Amino acid sequence: MNQDLTVGRPETVLWKFCLPLFGSILFQQLYNIADSLVAGKFIGETALASVGNSYEVTLIFLAFAFGCNMGCSVIVSQFFGAKEYGKVKTAVYTACAASAVLCAALMLGGFLGCGGLLRLINTPEEAFAGSKLYLDIYIWGLPFVFFYNIATGVFSALGDSRTPFLFLAVSSTSNIAVDILFVTAFDMGVAGVAWATFLCQGVSCVLATAAVFLRLRRIETHDPVSLFSPLILRKIAVIAIPSILQQSFISVGNIVIQGVINGFGTGVMAGYSAAVKLNNLVITSFTTLANGVSNYTAQNIGAQKLSRVKAGFRAGIKLVWMLSLPLCLLYFFAGHFVLRLFLNQPTESALRTGVYFLRILSPFYFIVSAKLVADGILRGSGRMLHFMAATFTDLILRVVLAVLLAHTALGSTGIWCSWPIGWTIAAVMSVRFYASGPWKNTAASEEDA
Repeated sequence: MNQDLTVGRPETVLWKFCLPLFGSILFQQLYNIADSLVAGKFIGETALASVGNSYEVTLIFLAFAFGCNMGCSVIVSQFFGAKEYGKVKTAVYTACAASAVLCAALMLGGFLGCGGLLRLINTPEEAFAGSKLYLDIYIWGLPFVFFYNIATGVFSALGDSRTPFLFLAVSSTSNIAVDILFVTAFDMGVAGVAWATFLCQGVSCVLATAAVFLRLRRIETHDPVSLFSPLILRKIAVIAIPSILQQSFISVGNIVIQGVINGFGTGVMAGYSAAVKLNNLVITSFTTLANGVSNYTAQNIGAQKLSRVKAGFRAGIKLVWMLSLPLCLLYFFAGHFVLRLFLNQPTESALRTGVYFLRILSPFYFIVSAKLVADGILRGSGRMLHFMAATFTDLILRVVLAVLLAHTALGSTGIWCSWPIGWTIAAVMSVRFYASGPWKNTAASEEDA
């Protein structure tokens, strides 16, 4: 069901919209960690290292898909908030066409360049073949990744966070079952993990895309609808390109960091692979909730209701901090138990690496979550230069410090220390940018504005 986020008590509206997003987060992360979980438990530590190593490369492709998602979602939200339904449909069609071209280019680049990239990041020989095989299969499924992201972006733009949740719930649980079937019953190894993801992504993409077009058919329009609009493409690109650059630079930075980590051997690689998946579960949770804040902000900007943005920021902070507390406590005090879900008979090096990583990062979840909520408002309001400045500051600090500290007496532990420093400085920037926005002199009304 489509939901107008511009009316009603802001905190109630935002929380009602974001709760299904949180459910989607859990299933999305279940989807993401299933490959590593099955590889580590049913194949072995080298397979876990291979999948984890490949994961950093797949994040580059996901960066482009995420950018298309955000560009489409924010612009459709603004048109929906302004009740310009013909432009809503044109924006969706335009985003689909542009994403198809971009996806084809990325597939070609991926097939030609992934092997060289794996060599560039010092992938150990014992993990190289598995990493390359996983990536080759993953690239064939890129169209599913792109169009699924477009579909979920449209649903969020229309205020519907429940439908994506239902799709993810089915596809993620199916992915685990198919992962285990292919690896244990068919003895397909790393290839089984990759093919399971391919099949489940394909089914969820087809269903989600079909549901989007059925939803669009039900929206009555009185203004003209086009299959492609250069003007709307430019509007989408203004949001999408900075989002793509943000995620791409983060992915490239993570690959650089992965290259440094690979120099410490497969034990550290495996421990990092398990721990970073747990950390990404948290960061992606915050990011997805921040995306909900972006949709809320964009609809209210489209409806010219700036006073509701400040109340949305306050509600978003409450939501992410309620999530931060239990996750911080779990990872800091019981991280070694959670890590064993991924590691079957882990080496001392792998387990120690994962525990140190989680204990260093988890207390700073309160800081990075506040940054991401502020980023959500900056992106939803189109303040992309401020958004990029804070994001790139975080990334550059993390990469530079990771490389430098890895060569000190701290060793691999020094790499993990770079995360909190980058998060803290960037959070200060993002919150200051938010505070200087056009809504600063408006009252943060808790009632319908």
